[in-house]
Amino acid sequence: MSNVGKSTNILWHNCPIGQSERQKLLGQKGCVIWITGLSGSGKSTLACALSRELHCSGHLSYVLDGDNLRHGLNRDLSFKAEDRAENIRRVGEVAKLFADAGTICIASLISPYRRDRDACRALLPESRFIEVFMDFPLEICEARDPKGLYKLARTGKIKGFTGIDDPYESPVNSEIVIKMVDGECPSPKAMAKHVLCYLEENGYLQD
Repeated sequence: MSNVGKSTNILWHNCPIGQSERQKLLGQKGCVIWITGLSGSGKSTLACALSRELHCSGHLSYVLDGDNLRHGLNRDLSFKAEDRAENIRRVGEVAKLFADAGTICIASLISPYRRDRDACRALLPESRFIEVFMDFPLEICEARDPKGLYKLARTGKIKGFTGIDDPYESPVNSEIVIKMVDGECPSPKAMAKHVLCYLEENGYLQD
């Protein structure tokens, strides 16, 4: 029996079917692909394109999208710093479960604070957390502004908006960095292929 956080007298129950058995069933290695970047950097676009590429090649994945999760699991959280930290913590724990199930979990969130991303990385064995940094300039992301949020932030109608009046702490050691090539933004398919090549080269697409 143990105490974890505010939970007392709890016991971890092991199951005879573990991650290795599930991975053999699926023919892949469970992992977390954590896509981080400014709003409008293409995180969700990449997540969906990558999920499609994996599906077409016979691999099971699941996308945890930041906005989608705030419709349910994280609907009680605001965008204050402490709630953002809790938002990332919850997603990290859910992503860990997906990886343990043998699934390639694609988490797509701004996740602006380095310490929160590092805490999620620490939940998994080092090789099972793959950070993808969408390294696009603020002016490019703001020009896209798919949800009109930058405009609202610039006029003061949204406070604490990442990149405008709240910081984004860029990763320093991401496994994958997606950036402009010859002044052009890569296509969704090209970005997905970039990540897919990493997965193939590092043995994630076999058990």
